[in-house]
Amino acid sequence: MYKKFKIVKVDSKYCNYLRKFDNKVVYNAGKKDLRPFIGVLFTIENCEYFAPLSSPKLKHKLLKNTLDLVKICNGKYGVVNFNNMIPVTSCNYTVFDLN
Repeated sequence: MYKKFKIVKVDSKYCNYLRKFDNKVVYNAGKKDLRPFIGVLFTIENCEYFAPLSSPKLKHKLLKNTLDLVKICNGKYGVVNFNNMIPVTSCNYTVFDLN
């Protein structure tokens, strides 16, 4: 089934909960600083899987695209970290309004 990609904000309490089981789950600060995630990469049962976006850093320009990391515009706009994707149900995220 075809789904459009969306950028979401995942609830920080939910990320804290997941971190109890996996220390690779990225930190999500207060409401103002919620890290965006991109997905839906795939769906298993009721969980949609999203990958965190990382803001641009100098080191991203030196990295190569791999199976678990993809640069956005050669690192100029950051990277997508597929190795840190998380399962999320629809009640634990809000869609990021790009407008």
